Amino acid sequence: MIGRNVTPRFGAVVAVAALAIGLSAGCSSEGADVSCNLNTCTVTFDRGVEAEASVLGVSVKLVSVENDLVTLDVSGNEIVLPAGDTDQQTQAGGLNVSIQEVTADKVVLEVTQA
Repeated sequence: MIGRNVTPRFGAVVAVAALAIGLSAGCSSEGADVSCNLNTCTVTFDRGVEAEASVLGVSVKLVSVENDLVTLDVSGNEIVLPAGDTDQQTQAGGLNVSIQEVTADKVVLEVTQA
């Protein structure tokens, strides 16, 4: 009887560990800070440097910020979002992307799977 109760618990522990490893492996960056939870990733790009992040297996690059417009390259697709509109979202490369904050030093994005 003990063996029957232990096996499902062990399987659940292994599944949770595999999910955690998969989520942490899904993001990397250069010139950016990436933080993910189960549904959303927040990407903070440093301005003035070549900034790029891999989010959920998709390349996201900060191209420019000019006249309150943020230009991004998402998996080879160039998109432009207004810097001051946190409600506007654009879909590219299988991701939904929105601008959360733009300052003189950084650009903060919210990214979710489409």
